[in-house]
Amino acid sequence: MKKIRNETQKALIACPECDLLHTTPVLDSGDIGRCCRCDAILFRHQLNGLNRPLAFAATGLIFFFLANLFPILIFEMNGNMQVNRLIDGAVEFLDSSYWMLGILVLISSALAPLLVLLFLIGILLPLKLGVAPLWPETQIRMLEHVRPWAMAEIFVLGIMVAFVKLGDFAEVNIGLSMIAFMCMVATTVMAYISLDQDILWERLALVRGQKR
Repeated sequence: MKKIRNETQKALIACPECDLLHTTPVLDSGDIGRCCRCDAILFRHQLNGLNRPLAFAATGLIFFFLANLFPILIFEMNGNMQVNRLIDGAVEFLDSSYWMLGILVLISSALAPLLVLLFLIGILLPLKLGVAPLWPETQIRMLEHVRPWAMAEIFVLGIMVAFVKLGDFAEVNIGLSMIAFMCMVATTVMAYISLDQDILWERLALVRGQKR
């Protein structure tokens, strides 16, 4: 979705399907804006568009720290037990000749999801308290750049595949970290889905105006 402004400085929205320009209407919470030509969804005016994503992001951050405190998988074979934590796979790659793969796994499974949560909280929490965030445009820009790298859900699928495959010749148990990690993935997705960027910019402009 593209937003531009015409000579009267009224916000316009370009349809992502047919590029027809629309003026931005005033919507109530929960309303959906659609293209009058092709009926494509232009935007959704989310309910509690700032409070809900903030709550989801804060919950996701708690789950992230829990996911790093406990084992994610527990292997037991021939009386030997091995406990694996969230970043153990990345560490193993880094210690071997596959260090580039280790960096990629570390970024996509841990660093990028953590940064997404921190950026969301860093933007939304000050607005909730009625103050302007630090460098909000930079934080929003970084959030958009980092979010595609946060592929924790793919990491969960990989773990589940390993769980099924290794179960043929060893006893494999899911640790508490796995449950916390899956909850972190779900809350992060919900935080981003429930975020209303229009309300975000309006609240940011309002807070800056009050500060002046």
